[in-house]
Amino acid sequence: MASDEEQKLGVMASCKKMVFKAMERIKKVGRDDPRRIIHSLKVGLALTLVSLLYYWRPLYDGFGIAAIWAVLTVVVIFEFTVGATLSKGLNRGLGTLLAGALGVGAQHFASLFGQTGEPIVLGIFVFLLAAASTFSRFFPRIKARYDYGVLIFILTFSLVSVSGYRVEKILELAHQRLSTILIGGATCIFISLFICPVWAGETLHNAIASNIEKLANYLEGFGGEYFQYDDEENVVEDSKNNKSSLDQAYKTVLTSKATEDSLANFASWEPKHGKFSFRHPWKQYLKIGSLTRQCAYQIESLNGYVNRADIQVAMQFRRRIEESCKAISSESSKALSILASSIKTMTNLSSSSGKTHVENAKIAIDELKDTLKSEYVENSDLLGIIPDATVCCILIEIVKSVEKTSEAIDELGQLASFKSTEATVSPEKAPQSQLLHRGIVNPVPDHGERGDHVVVVMVNDDEMEKGKAQALEVRPSKGEMV
Repeated sequence: MASDEEQKLGVMASCKKMVFKAMERIKKVGRDDPRRIIHSLKVGLALTLVSLLYYWRPLYDGFGIAAIWAVLTVVVIFEFTVGATLSKGLNRGLGTLLAGALGVGAQHFASLFGQTGEPIVLGIFVFLLAAASTFSRFFPRIKARYDYGVLIFILTFSLVSVSGYRVEKILELAHQRLSTILIGGATCIFISLFICPVWAGETLHNAIASNIEKLANYLEGFGGEYFQYDDEENVVEDSKNNKSSLDQAYKTVLTSKATEDSLANFASWEPKHGKFSFRHPWKQYLKIGSLTRQCAYQIESLNGYVNRADIQVAMQFRRRIEESCKAISSESSKALSILASSIKTMTNLSSSSGKTHVENAKIAIDELKDTLKSEYVENSDLLGIIPDATVCCILIEIVKSVEKTSEAIDELGQLASFKSTEATVSPEKAPQSQLLHRGIVNPVPDHGERGDHVVVVMVNDDEMEKGKAQALEVRPSKGEMV
């Protein structure tokens, strides 16, 4: 008896544990993106509204059993984003309207051939239109934008044609189905547009900026992670934890192509919203996304050389290239951060400070190349320097990818008319990268043995507190500088 009670308690405990796990998963899904909860409520509202065609007797008397098509339409076309809902809704409406009209016309034309010829003619029409419509789905442009509409066209034309052969009131049947489908589609579009809309264009815009930030975060910590030595035991454990989180972040960029393609397609259906016009250059986002993935694949190769215990390296060579490699990864990270901010704020930040960091990275590349061409490398163990030399080559390719991404974002800024901040930003609010070269010039009179001249004191902001200054002696009479 006791064993049975223990079994019951064990089963109840396991069921309780499973319920708690399910609740935690539900909370996590809702916490990750609260828009999912709102979307679920919107779908429930749309289904409730179109179900009135069944529940309310006057509406049911007008539409009859065809009201089920409104419910099916809501289930099929209501998507997460406005663009996806508009795409499916318009495709379904146009496909149904065109196929219904052709189906009624085909049925009327076939009836002219009598009872013997009518099914033959209808069969020919169904064969020709179904074959032609199916073949059109292989064209890339139609496949991307109108595939669902073509599918609905085939389905509706076949249903109307086949039903028309057995149903006398074919016009009434087509009218009821078309009306209920339009009601269901209009309900979905209205709710999707005016109740907490989720825009595909805005989602794509933020996703591209977020992907660039993930690459910047990885490169920011790469230098300190890669150039670690056995005597730095105090930071090894923390850096491993940071590395695992960075891996998870940048690896999501590698598989972002399908999502970006679908978002760009749906965004092209959306009306003007926020800062995005109807003809916003969404294809340029796909170009930027492709360059971002290219950089992510290079980072994936780079990541393979981090903390590799099975690789023997020449530590003296690694110390020689450490400064240049850290500068390359740091400057590339800063450039990517500025590019991401440029997209987020829709301003032309990349045209100034972003290119400055790219140029700094190129200077570090030149220094790195000089190191690789030195006599020390020629006299070193080839197998010992190959891993580090490979890392150097990958870093050089990453800088090239960053530069191409910067050019693509500049092109996006021109096409989308990004705001320019260069003429409106005051020196006090200038970005940190612009403050590095700003100084204070103070003319100081000096009455020494050399006669009348001026000492110009230049002080950087970063060095002001340290009391450092650089004095340039200028003689007005000869225009000389000492």
